[in-house]
Amino acid sequence: MAELMGSFTGFELDGDLEDPVPAAAVRLPAPRLAPPAALAEICTAEPYDRMTHTYGQAYRDLIRAFRGRFEGPPDVVAYPRTEPDVERVLEWAERAGAAVIPYGGGTSVVGGVEARGLSQAISLDLSRLGQVLEVDPTSLAARIQAGAAGPVLNEQLGEHGLTLRHFPQSYELSTLGGWLATRAGGHFATLATHIDDLVESVRAITPRGSWESRRLPGSGAGVSPDRMLLGSEGTLGVITEAWVRVQARPVHRLTTSATFDSFDAGAEAVRAIAQAGLHPSNCRLLDAAEARLTSGGDGEHALLVLAFESADHPVEPWMDRALELVRTHGGRADPPRGPRAGQSGAWRSAFLRMPYLRNSYPAIGVVAETFETAVTWDRFPALHQTVSAAVREVARGIVTCRLAFVYPDGPAPYFTVLTPARRGEEISQWDEIKAAASEAILAAGGTITHHHAVGRDHRPWYDRQRPDPFAAALRGAKAAVDPAGILNPGVLI
Repeated sequence: MAELMGSFTGFELDGDLEDPVPAAAVRLPAPRLAPPAALAEICTAEPYDRMTHTYGQAYRDLIRAFRGRFEGPPDVVAYPRTEPDVERVLEWAERAGAAVIPYGGGTSVVGGVEARGLSQAISLDLSRLGQVLEVDPTSLAARIQAGAAGPVLNEQLGEHGLTLRHFPQSYELSTLGGWLATRAGGHFATLATHIDDLVESVRAITPRGSWESRRLPGSGAGVSPDRMLLGSEGTLGVITEAWVRVQARPVHRLTTSATFDSFDAGAEAVRAIAQAGLHPSNCRLLDAAEARLTSGGDGEHALLVLAFESADHPVEPWMDRALELVRTHGGRADPPRGPRAGQSGAWRSAFLRMPYLRNSYPAIGVVAETFETAVTWDRFPALHQTVSAAVREVARGIVTCRLAFVYPDGPAPYFTVLTPARRGEEISQWDEIKAAASEAILAAGGTITHHHAVGRDHRPWYDRQRPDPFAAALRGAKAAVDPAGILNPGVLI
């Protein structure tokens, strides 16, 4: 693995594989609270459960777990099977003064599920609330429990000939509740980019009662209850279910790839496609370095992965017009074909494998970080240049960029950083990269996150991005539904 990484990156790695600290050798602090007898059946303080609910999946999390450093594990892990179970856990936590951290698939990369700095904590694992409860074939919507992971909910929807077209990179592990709580980005690179766009209604349990928005295709009745829960990261309630928009499986699909002499030229083509109203399902532009690492590119040309799909009609006219725009901006495109062919298919495979490949980085001595933002088109060239330069200054490794989502008024650039590790100093390396990237993003007019959420890692920069009166309003809302402040304290506010 080290040799393969070295051949692709040019890094001089020592080739020695470090073994992780075995779970049996980890010593956790004793739990600081115990569940009442009425909740004992759904709660556990077993070391394995506590360890697996300590961290998310950021590199900073991986390296600490790899070295056996489980700092601040939850005292108890609760596995509710019903909404009344959730209510009882919240009642107990409020009496005990313990924090409650909702846990879906544990794929947070921003410290969103970590009990950092908390004196007592309960991890509320919603995996047993994982069913499709109801399907409305007339309105094309489904009521789904929050703990349903992507493959599980789509398997159940498939029995009705339907699908929820939302495929984040963490799809196999992450859950509907997690997508809602973090405003996750998913399958579509244009138009319906976030889970927000697929939501009809959301239901959550708070220490002061349940909170459910009316199921509607749209409404102008004041501030939307479900929109307030989207992106709330567990601070305003435990999301237990939602009505979401579903659709028939697409049967018309075309995919192609195109190369450009420069990333800037490719970005202009992408902007033209986004502003033409064509709404491709995939429109992701990779710089030359990322194209080489993930799709077998030559390291000299940027790569555009372009796709259209429909459950209703052929998509050739849309693809034809998009390719006209590609050629107008100097791109050279392959003939359109099936979704898993050519360089586009290679990129898709690499995209799905990357989270698993990254898990090997601590062993081979590589530090990795990914971060993303969104910015208007007029500011994008400067942001791309300044952010890349700022990160290279501290990382001294490889910095790549792709446009992961695109809108008529701007792109969502996604950066990947790889650098040789200084063994034993990986966390400080990661912290330096995170700080440099975040400072540069805000200075260039971008958002601290487009779809990775805020969590605890982005909090210092989110505090600077949001308006102060809005922060006060958010604190007021939390005080109303969670006066004791037990719901995931430390994120957002």
